[in-house]
Amino acid sequence: MPFVVKKFYVKEKTKAFLFLIKELGYSQKEAQRLISKGRLFINGESMNKTGGYVEGEFELVEFEPITKGLKPIVEEEHFVVYDKPSGVLIHPQNRHTPYSLVDELRYQFGKEANITHRIDQETSGIVLCAKNKQAEIDIKYLFENRLIQKAYLAIVHGKLDQKLTIEAPLLRQKHKDSNIRTIVIVDEKGKPSKTTIKPLHYFDDLDMTLVEAKPHTGRQHQIRVHLFHVKHPIVGDPLYGQTFENMMKYFDKEITNMERLKNTKASRLLLHANELWFNLYKKDFHIKSKIDFQSEFKQYLA
Repeated sequence: MPFVVKKFYVKEKTKAFLFLIKELGYSQKEAQRLISKGRLFINGESMNKTGGYVEGEFELVEFEPITKGLKPIVEEEHFVVYDKPSGVLIHPQNRHTPYSLVDELRYQFGKEANITHRIDQETSGIVLCAKNKQAEIDIKYLFENRLIQKAYLAIVHGKLDQKLTIEAPLLRQKHKDSNIRTIVIVDEKGKPSKTTIKPLHYFDDLDMTLVEAKPHTGRQHQIRVHLFHVKHPIVGDPLYGQTFENMMKYFDKEITNMERLKNTKASRLLLHANELWFNLYKKDFHIKSKIDFQSEFKQYLA
């Protein structure tokens, strides 16, 4: 478990964030962020005021990364790239999350290293990570200004035999039958979104098509929703193309493996982040996943 509880003792009344800075080496921003997230406890009660004081014994929940041996496929001076397996979270969802890609990154490259973009938990493939704060700022600038090109591979239902450009605005909203679940829909009130889809190979025996998807905008679930919108949902998608009941079962982790296979035809979302193109510090990079997705996807089918 990467989050551990540590006990500390302060003899004289001291501002909590100053103790974290002077004694534990946190920056002011990091110290105040820890406190505001409720990671500091006095007599079992979390402190949420960043200007609060500590005196005597208190507890602090700290992130101590663990490793499962996942190594980057590319390492440069300022960044690394991992081939993330399907099922691995990018960041911990809460302090009870047993493992995420942040664990590997910070275990290997230190606490200043950070992930610069997100892919879904069930999506496999390449993730670009900064090794230091300045590189994180610079890489995130490239993503925010659409200066990084991305290409994904996906297996979709049905035969798709011509290139498509999908321009459909996407809106995040609470599901109409649920107060706690957020989904993404095509809606004229949504943000402009554009994806190019190129068919690569049709599997006649499966009635499925391997496609390359290039998102020109970076909306949540963009590729998944756009492909569902054109009636070629991604094989294994537990949300888009499913009934409300099955969606809720997936959200609540109540769906069985057999139900998942029956409903979606695969045990995981068959979407893979395959390539990145960008220029950083006056150098061009083209990075490609080492995973042969076209050969490996059949192991996940029903």
